[in-house]
Amino acid sequence: MKSITITLFPFLIVILAICFSFCDANSNVLCIESERKALLKFKNDLVDPSNRLSSWVEGGDCCKWLGVVCHNSTGHINQLHLAAPLSVPHFDAPVGEWEAYHRSKNNSPLGGKINPSLLELKHLSSLDLSNNNFSGIQIPKFFGLLESLTYLNLSQARFRGAIPHNLGNLSKLQYLDLGCNQLEGVVSESHFSNLTRLTTLAASQNKLRFDPNSSWIPPFQCRIIKLGQWNLGPKFPRWLKFQKNLSVLDISDAGISDILPTWLLNSSTQFEYVNLSCNQLTGGISYLNVTEIVDLSSNQFTGPLPRVFPTLQILILSTNSFSGPLFEFVCNSLRKGPMRILAFETNLLSGEIPDCWDHWRGLGYLNLENNTLTGKIPPSLGHLNLSVLNLRRNGMSGEIPSTLQHSTRLIMLDLSDNHFNGSVPAWIGVKLSELEILSLRSNNFDGHIPQKICQLQSLRILDLGHNGISGAIPKCFSNFSAMANKSNQQCYMFQWSSISTNFLFLSALLVLKGREDEYGATLGLVTSICLSTNRLIGEIPKEFGSLVALRSLNLSGNLLIGNIPDEIGNMQLVESLDLSRNQLNGEIPPSFSKLNFLNHFNVSYNNLIGQIPTSTQLQSFESLSYVGNHLCGPPLTKNCTSKGISTDAANNGINSEGSKVNWLYVSIVIGFVMGFWGVVAPLFFSRSWRHAYYRKLDHVGRQLYVFWSIMGI
Repeated sequence: MKSITITLFPFLIVILAICFSFCDANSNVLCIESERKALLKFKNDLVDPSNRLSSWVEGGDCCKWLGVVCHNSTGHINQLHLAAPLSVPHFDAPVGEWEAYHRSKNNSPLGGKINPSLLELKHLSSLDLSNNNFSGIQIPKFFGLLESLTYLNLSQARFRGAIPHNLGNLSKLQYLDLGCNQLEGVVSESHFSNLTRLTTLAASQNKLRFDPNSSWIPPFQCRIIKLGQWNLGPKFPRWLKFQKNLSVLDISDAGISDILPTWLLNSSTQFEYVNLSCNQLTGGISYLNVTEIVDLSSNQFTGPLPRVFPTLQILILSTNSFSGPLFEFVCNSLRKGPMRILAFETNLLSGEIPDCWDHWRGLGYLNLENNTLTGKIPPSLGHLNLSVLNLRRNGMSGEIPSTLQHSTRLIMLDLSDNHFNGSVPAWIGVKLSELEILSLRSNNFDGHIPQKICQLQSLRILDLGHNGISGAIPKCFSNFSAMANKSNQQCYMFQWSSISTNFLFLSALLVLKGREDEYGATLGLVTSICLSTNRLIGEIPKEFGSLVALRSLNLSGNLLIGNIPDEIGNMQLVESLDLSRNQLNGEIPPSFSKLNFLNHFNVSYNNLIGQIPTSTQLQSFESLSYVGNHLCGPPLTKNCTSKGISTDAANNGINSEGSKVNWLYVSIVIGFVMGFWGVVAPLFFSRSWRHAYYRKLDHVGRQLYVFWSIMGI
C-alpha cells in the first residue's frame, strides 16, 4: 500500500502544478483590445471633474481599471460599476458610515454624453451609472441593444425625457432601476413586452403615467416593484394582482383614489415592505400581512388601528382618520415584537395612552402628535430607549413623569400644545444629555427655568414659549455649545432600511420669523430659543452674545427690563429676533447694524429711545417693528433731534431728565373725570340706558386701545 502511494505522488505534483498554472493564467488574463478601445471612446465623451477614471489610459489593462470587471477566463468585460458617491446616511448612523460618506464626496459625479461604443461590449451583463449627473440628456436608445444585460441601474443620474421603448427588448434583464430621474411621458404595455425575467422594477420619483388595459397581465413576476410618484390612478392597479412573488411594493403618491382592495393585504403573499402613502385610498384595514415596513400615511383610511404581523418593525399610519383607543394595539397587538418606529400623528385616536409599554423595548421613535389623546404620560414610556417622543397637539395633562429621565437616548422631546403643568424638571438637563430638540410650548408649566438645563450641550432648539414660567433667564445659556458652533448642522432623518429609499424626517412646529411653521427636511439647519409669552423678569443676559450660531431668538411678551445687551450684535447668523412687548429701555445697540442675515425683527412696545442704527437690514423693516417706543430715524417718519432723540419725545418731555409734563395726557384725564359723573348718575335709574351705555363704552374702549397702541402710550 505504501509503495502505491509513493508511486502516485509524482503524478499528484504534476496535476497540482498544472492547476496552479491554469488558475494563475486566468487571474492574469488581459482585456480584449477592441473592448479597451470602446471604453476609451466612452471615457472621452464623459465629463469627469474629479478625474475618477484616471486609471483608464492607452495601453493599460482595462480589466484593472476602476469600475471594470472582466470575466476571469475569457477577458471579456461583463460589468461596469461607475456609480457616484454614496448616499447620505441617516442622522443616527455609526461614525464609520458618515466618514465613508464624506470620503466618497471627493468623487464628483460623472457627466457629459454616453458614447454608443458601449455596444462593442457584447458580453456586458451589468451596467451601473447611478448617482451621476447626466443632466439634459435622455436615456440612450442603444441601451436596448445591449442584449446581455441582466442588471441596469440608472437611478439618480438626472436623465430626462421618455423611457426608450426598446428597453423592453432586453429579454435577459432581471434588475431595472430608473428611479429619481427627470423622466416623463406615457409608459405603455410594450415597454415591458419581453421583460419575462424581470424581478426588480424600480422607477420611483419620475413623472410617468401608466394605465394599461384592465385585462393586461404582465409578462414578468417581480419580487420588487417601486413606482412611487407615477400616475397609476385613479383606480387601484389591477395588474398587481398577478404578481405572486411580490415582496416589496411602493406605489406612493400615484394618484390612486379608490377603496383598498382586500386581495392586496389579505392574500397569501407576505410582503416585506408596502408603501401606499400620499394617495386617496379609503376603507378600513383589519390586518397587515407585512413583515418589516408599512407606510399608509396621507390617505383616508378609517376605523380602528389594524392588527399587524409580529415581526413588523416600522408602522407609519399618519394623516388618516384611524380612530378609537390605543389600548388594544399597544397592550395586546405586539408582545415583545421588534417594532422600531410608530408614527400615528394626525389621526382621530382618543382616550389615554395605556401604561403597558414595557414589552416595546426596541421602540426608538414614537409620534402620537395631533390626535385627541387625554390623561397623563404613562410611566412605562420611560422604560423605552426612545430617540424621539412627540405628543404635540393633544389634550394631555399632568406633570412630566420622572421615569422619562431613564430615556437617556432622547434626541427630541416635544410635549407642546397640551395642558401639562408643574415645573420644568431639572433632571432633563442632567439625564437627557443627548437632547437636541426640547419643546414644551403652550402648556401650563410654571416655576423657574432650572439652571441644570444648561448642561444640554447638544441642544439646538429650546421652546418654552406660552407658559407661566417666571424668574430670570439663566446666564448659563451660554453653555449651549451646539448653538455656538457655526459648523454644527444636523440631518434629522431615519432611513427605514436597505429595501427602501424613503426617509422619515423629524419635524417640529416652530415660531420663527413671526409665524408658526412646520420644519421637516430643513430642521437640521435650525437653531432656536423661544421663551416668549411667559412672566420672565430681569435683564436679558449678555451671555446670549456667545451663541453665534443661533438663528432665532424670541423673548417677546415677558417682563424684561434694562438695556438690550450690545453683545447680541455678535449673533451675526441670527435671522429672527423678537424682543417685543417687554419693558426694555435705552437705545437699540449700534452692534445690531452687523446683523446682515436678519429678516424678521421686532422691538415694538418697549421703552426704547434714540435713533435706529443704520444698516442694510434694520431700515428694511416696516414701522410696526418699532411701534410703541420713542425711536426715530428711518424707516420711521419721525425725525431725530441733534441729540439723536425723536422729535415727539423731545416735545413731550421724554428725555434723559424725564421731568416735563405731557399736558395732552393731563387734559384727557381731566375731561374723562368731568364727563364721568355726568354719565354715571343716570345709570342708577335707567336699566335700558345702562345696557346701551355699556355697549357703547366697549366700542369706544376698543378704539382707544388702538389709538394708544399707535401713540406708544
